[in-house]
Amino acid sequence: MANVPPSSDPWTYSLRLPNDPRAARISRVTLRAVLSSYGMAELTDTAELLTCELVTNAVRHSDGPAQLRIRHLCESRLRVSIWDTNPTIPAPFDAPPSPLDRFTALTEAAASLDATSGRGLLIVRLCADNWGGYPLADDLFGISGKLLWFELTPQQSTYEIAA
Repeated sequence: MANVPPSSDPWTYSLRLPNDPRAARISRVTLRAVLSSYGMAELTDTAELLTCELVTNAVRHSDGPAQLRIRHLCESRLRVSIWDTNPTIPAPFDAPPSPLDRFTALTEAAASLDATSGRGLLIVRLCADNWGGYPLADDLFGISGKLLWFELTPQQSTYEIAA
């Protein structure tokens, strides 16, 4: 594919995922295609890792379908959100991140070096520029559960910062 300049216009893609272990792989492939098409390949590796963690949690901790939403926001920010049918928002996604959260997450990571599972949301907290979650109550269309999300922004080069 030709080198595509990043789009400055907002866009959104959604993908409905069954409660199936293959959903994480399918979400990664979809995310990679979208980011490549919009010239945001710089974010792909981190976005894939974090998306996979959230989709895996949705499959493991809910009994219904999930939905992946990939959004380009202003200033080249990328927001990825995962909706699932489980209404319980895990801590600390149930509150806005604090200014010290990255330090807290690093401390938690150091304390659990031998853990082989249960660190997906910790990875999101360490790698995302912003993250959060909120409940979705039953509404007119019968949508309920929760939405967990993260945001990434491209790293600015020294030249861009100085300009």
